[in-house]
Amino acid sequence: MNWKPAPYPWPDGHRAGACFTVDVDATAPWLWQHRTGLPRGIAALEHRQYGRRRGLPRLIEMLGRLDLRATFFVPGVVAEEHPGLLPGLVERGHEVALHGYYHELVSETTDAQFTESLEASIALFEAQIGARPAGFRSPAWEMTPHMLAELRRFALWDSSLMGHDHPYRLDGVTEVPVRWENDDAIFFKFLGPGDNPPHSETEVGARWTREAAAQVRDGGLFMLTVHDWISGRAARVDMLEDLLVPLCQAESIWTATCGEIAAHHQSVTGFEYHARPIVPINERTGHG
Repeated sequence: MNWKPAPYPWPDGHRAGACFTVDVDATAPWLWQHRTGLPRGIAALEHRQYGRRRGLPRLIEMLGRLDLRATFFVPGVVAEEHPGLLPGLVERGHEVALHGYYHELVSETTDAQFTESLEASIALFEAQIGARPAGFRSPAWEMTPHMLAELRRFALWDSSLMGHDHPYRLDGVTEVPVRWENDDAIFFKFLGPGDNPPHSETEVGARWTREAAAQVRDGGLFMLTVHDWISGRAARVDMLEDLLVPLCQAESIWTATCGEIAAHHQSVTGFEYHARPIVPINERTGHG
């Protein structure tokens, strides 16, 4: 058996790919968490409001300096509350994609509720930007067979799973893979007593720089995910710019949006996989 995988065929002779994404969650997870009744305190809500007030503009300014186009995943309720958000991002050359309606968690949502949320989000995007969105990212990066089937029905690519170092297809859905280690929330998210203390920008920047170098060496995709209310602080944006400048300048790296990467993968063969049904241990035969 040949254990060394075939190199992924990036376009135009590039050795690797890089993608910068922003999850504009804003107040959506807070609304979902408190959907049965709002709390008295407003500190967490104000923390999240920082993204739209200052964090997102600062990230947009940084991307403009780098001439780097990003993919912004926006829950429907956030687009509804800020009707200029989606058109403004598109006007600046960025890509916008779906991220649930209220950032619904899969474990707390039925199949019917997911379909309703997906259809409502698509309709809202079409009304605001005049075009159907092409991609989806699941809140909390979880998927089910029903969700995959619905994404396939609407011909949407996905960026929620972690089954490869580069794009692949799962049950007919093009997957642009993510990584928890390359998500700012696990390092910086802090909403008060009880949360883990946030890491330093220096530490995280060094970690992501090493991860990017390793992915380039192996010919993979360096996918970075940040949130405007978390990484929109000045020192963190400085760290991100230091990280991204070499990637944007390297001729061997293809910096692209998720949609561009997914579109390229449509022409690539040999990376199709299937989500096999898993049988619980107590239903298996032949052992015990």
